[in-house]
Amino acid sequence: MFNLSLRSPSRVVEFTVECFPDISLNQINLFVIFLLIYLNIILGNITVFLCITLDSHLHTPMYIFLCSLSIVDILSSSNILPKLLYMLFTQQKIITFNGCMAQLYFFIYFTCTEFFLLAVMAYDRYVAICHPLHYALYMSMKHCALYLVGTWLAAALEPVLHTLFIANLSFCSSLQVNHFFCDISPLLTLSCNDTIHVEIATYVLGAIVGLSAFTLTLLSYVFIIISILHIKSAEGRRKAFFTCASHLTSVIIFYGTSLFLHVRPTSTYAPTQDKIFSLLYIILIPVLNPLIYTMKNKQFKEAFSRLIRLP
Repeated sequence: MFNLSLRSPSRVVEFTVECFPDISLNQINLFVIFLLIYLNIILGNITVFLCITLDSHLHTPMYIFLCSLSIVDILSSSNILPKLLYMLFTQQKIITFNGCMAQLYFFIYFTCTEFFLLAVMAYDRYVAICHPLHYALYMSMKHCALYLVGTWLAAALEPVLHTLFIANLSFCSSLQVNHFFCDISPLLTLSCNDTIHVEIATYVLGAIVGLSAFTLTLLSYVFIIISILHIKSAEGRRKAFFTCASHLTSVIIFYGTSLFLHVRPTSTYAPTQDKIFSLLYIILIPVLNPLIYTMKNKQFKEAFSRLIRLP
């Protein structure tokens, strides 16, 4: 049985995070690379956030959800990359037990938030394409606010049990986390407990979140595709598809990296492979999202032009 407190029974004070010992690059070079990537993430997503919040032309459900997605990308990368940068620069690769549990909680939290947010965005595209005459009714500002509040609150609940289960394990083997941040699998490999019940609970909770979000997203796109196929003109079909192409691209990248990162038992944990997919998830998605949603978006380009002309 688990004693659901926030303190580990093994009285662990801190962990050592190995980061990237197998990479031949100098640690300072790695620091510079990750610093540039992090600055790119912050700059790209803050630009999206400012354009949407400051330009009234973009105060529509689609852009409001995109603004929230930018916030998620900033927070999720900021949960991990600043600590990684500090460890690479100072070579002090220590994280406290409480700091590790907090990092784990927020990593899962922002992952769940993105799952739910992408599902809500898929529903928004479904209403826009399949029920355009009722769009203003179904996607009013009141509905948008409710969807966003529900997304952030629901996502905050799911990581609680994950974190409590991990926090109450006994860590009696090496306290070296073979990763660059505190994730579930590398922490489970350090425990001397039988972790099968924790793994089962983790997969069940993850499946509830992932499958519910995936089902809503999938159903939305099934109906979207059916509606697009019923449009007679090629130009009409092209315009309808263009309205959801960016979101669909983002969904494919997000679910693809999440699938490889999370859907496998701890016994098959391979540190090098896990670090690669974690980097893709933590770095690639926040870097690409601003580009995916804005590169060919005429409305956003016009809003950006108006923003940079502000006195």
